[in-house]
Amino acid sequence: MSNKITCFKAYDARGKVPNELNEDIAYRIGRAFAEFLKPKQVAVGRDVRLSSDALFSALTSGLMDSGVDVLDLGICGTEQVYFAAFHQSLDGGIMITASHNPVDYNGLKFVRENAKPLSGDSGLDKIRQLAELNEFESTVKKGELIQTDLSEFYIEHLLSYINSVEKLKPFKIVVNSGNGVAGPVLDMLEKHLPFEFIKLQHEPDGHFPNGIPNPLLPEGRSVTSDAIKKHHADFGIAWDGDFDRCFLFDGNGRFIEGYYIVGLLGAQMLQQNPGEKIIHDPRLIWNTQDMATQNGGTAVQSKAGHAFIKEKMREVNAIYGGEMSAHHFFREFGYCDSGMIPWLLITEMMTNQNKSLAQLVDERIIAYPVSGEINMTVSDSTEVINSVKSYFEGQDYQFDDTDGIGLSFETWRFNIRSSNTEPLLRLNVESRGDIQLMEEKRDLLISLIKQYC
Repeated sequence: MSNKITCFKAYDARGKVPNELNEDIAYRIGRAFAEFLKPKQVAVGRDVRLSSDALFSALTSGLMDSGVDVLDLGICGTEQVYFAAFHQSLDGGIMITASHNPVDYNGLKFVRENAKPLSGDSGLDKIRQLAELNEFESTVKKGELIQTDLSEFYIEHLLSYINSVEKLKPFKIVVNSGNGVAGPVLDMLEKHLPFEFIKLQHEPDGHFPNGIPNPLLPEGRSVTSDAIKKHHADFGIAWDGDFDRCFLFDGNGRFIEGYYIVGLLGAQMLQQNPGEKIIHDPRLIWNTQDMATQNGGTAVQSKAGHAFIKEKMREVNAIYGGEMSAHHFFREFGYCDSGMIPWLLITEMMTNQNKSLAQLVDERIIAYPVSGEINMTVSDSTEVINSVKSYFEGQDYQFDDTDGIGLSFETWRFNIRSSNTEPLLRLNVESRGDIQLMEEKRDLLISLIKQYC
C-alpha cells in the first residue's frame, strides 16, 4: 500500500473519507505533528461530522503515543481551538473539520505554539513527509487525554470586544447555524446580550439535513433571507460548519458581500486604534484601502488564505485582517480568525451610529460596486491566467501578482487566481462608482475565460 497522503492543501488537510483521509492517516498525522513540533500539550477539537469522532480517536492516539498530552475540547468551532492555544499558552492545536465541504469530506486545521499558523511554507509539508514516511520511535511515557472546557473564558473574551454590552440596542437577529457547531456558542452568548435570536438550523447535526453549511452558495441563502423578512428582523447571520466565517444579511434580507464588512470592521478597529495597520487580501482592495485611509490607518495586502493572512498580521503587528470570503482576524484573538467577533462588533457599530446594516454598507456599495466572486472550472488555470493577461497587453494598468494576477486600471480592476482548496479559477471585478462599467468588464472577462473551459 502506498504511503502517499493526498489530503494536504496549502494551509490545512482536507479530503474525502475514507479514501483521502481515514483513521490510519489521522494517526500518522498525529505522530508527525508531534515529531515536528515536539509539543508537550496540544488542544484538539472536532466538528459534528459523522467521521469526526473516529478521526479524533486516531489523531489523539497518535499524539499520545508520542508522549503528548491532549486537551480534549469536545465538539466545538475552529476558533475555540485557536482560543485554547493562545489562552492556555499551549504548544499547538488541531481542529478536525471540513467546514463547508460536502458531507463525505473531513479535514484538519493546524496551529503551533500560541496559535501561530502552520502552512505549506512553515511546516505543513514537513508534517506530510513525516506522516508518509511513517517511521516513528516508541515513547516511554504516553500522553494523557484531558477533558477541557474553556467556554466560560471564551465567552468572556468574545464579550470583551464590546465597549458596553449594556448600551447595545435590543436587536432582533436571525441566526442560521446550518446544523454546524455555532448553535451552542450562540446559546451561551444569548445569556449576556439584549438580543432576540430567531434560530434556524440551530442543532448540530452531522447528517446536515438542510444541506452543507456554506452560505457563499446563493441557493443556501434564501432560508435566512426569508426568515429576516418574515420576522421583521434587524439583520441576519449565517455561519459555515465550523463557524470560522460569518455571513451577514441586512434587514431587507439582502446578502452583504464580505468585502464590505472588511471595510466596516477595518474602519471601526482603526477608529478605536488610530495609526494601526489592517490586512486585506488581493481580490478586492479599493474600498478597504479607502476606508483605512479615511480612518487614519494603513492597509497592507496579503496573499489570500487564513494561514497567509495570520503570518502577515504577525509580521506587521496588524490590529485586524479581513478576507472577502468572510474570514476576519483580530490581533487580540491571537491574530486568528473568528466568526463570532465580527457580528458582535457590527451590533456595536449599528448601536453607536444609530444606523441599520443597510445604511452602513449602501454608501460603500455605490462607491465600489463589485461582481461577487465568480468561480469557473478550467483545465489549465495557468494557461487561462496568462491568456487573460495577454489580452490586456499594451494597455495602461498596474500589475500585481501577490496572488494570481491583479490588473488595476484607472476606473476598474480585476483579480483572477486559482483556488487554494478547490479545482477552480476565481474572478473578482470592481470599479470606482460605475456599476455598468463593472458589469461590462465582468462579462468580457467571463467570455475570455470560457474560451478555455
